[in-house]
Amino acid sequence: MAGKASGKPSRRQGSTRGTGGKGRGSLEGRGATPPAHMRHWYKDKARTERIEREAAGVARPARAQSRTRREDGPEVIGGRNPVVEALRAGVPANVLYVAQRIDSDDRVREAIKIAADRGIALLEVSRDKLDRLTDGGVHQGIGLQIPAYEYAHPSELVERAQDAAEVPLIVALDGVTDPRNLGAIARSATAFGAHGLLVPSRRSAGVTAGAWKTSAGTLANLPVARAANLTQTLQAYRESGLFVIGLDGGASIDVGDVELAAEPLVVVVGSEGKGLSRLVRESCDQVVRIPMNAAAESLNAGVAAGIALYEVARHRRR
Repeated sequence: MAGKASGKPSRRQGSTRGTGGKGRGSLEGRGATPPAHMRHWYKDKARTERIEREAAGVARPARAQSRTRREDGPEVIGGRNPVVEALRAGVPANVLYVAQRIDSDDRVREAIKIAADRGIALLEVSRDKLDRLTDGGVHQGIGLQIPAYEYAHPSELVERAQDAAEVPLIVALDGVTDPRNLGAIARSATAFGAHGLLVPSRRSAGVTAGAWKTSAGTLANLPVARAANLTQTLQAYRESGLFVIGLDGGASIDVGDVELAAEPLVVVVGSEGKGLSRLVRESCDQVVRIPMNAAAESLNAGVAAGIALYEVARHRRR
């Protein structure tokens, strides 16, 4: 009814009911905004925590460790010659990938035939997928997937020589991080009668697709062992009767004059840049050099290993 008071404040007058002070705390705010890395929803929080752990020397969580182990998973060799050479040498393989509408030649046909004879799966894929499988490398329309390499135990290299009734010859790699150098050394080691390669399990090249490709298939018949601690493994070899010689440009003895060449032997090859590490050098019975002109500061690790192994083989033929 017009003109009659209802006893309630009108919304048009803008008045509101009070809280009696109960909401006063909500007006104080929540303080300063926390830094980004302290917010639980921050997308880079895990990355920040990982960096802090690594700086403090704390081990990674189990999930990160499992991701690291995948580096030893299957790989793909690309290129017609490398694929055919690997198949001829009996390199273990899971799948042969062939690009759709490939320009076939004798190498492609031979690869397909060998794969069929060995029971290797044959898959036709797009070139884009083959690009991804080979990490953008030159594949010429064909790729071969190889499984993760199964490393031997260091003692198996000596046993291999003993089973063949031969004087042991082992090549150890110290700080060689390029898989192509590992493959080249494997090729020389096979040519000059070595019984295996020894590589550290950390900060060293492993048997990857690049190593298989450079080795021209010789890794199929030459075992590679991994050492958790290279220095300790070399010491164990010495205790079992092997001598250890290391290649170093600063040595005073030429590799061609080594008297230990005919003995059970481990030849240690260092990296091209740093050479032998201090502890490995101290583990050697003898340190030798490859004589060369002063204009050349150093040799590629693969080349150096080939020269040293040739000299060892020459001494043993005597």
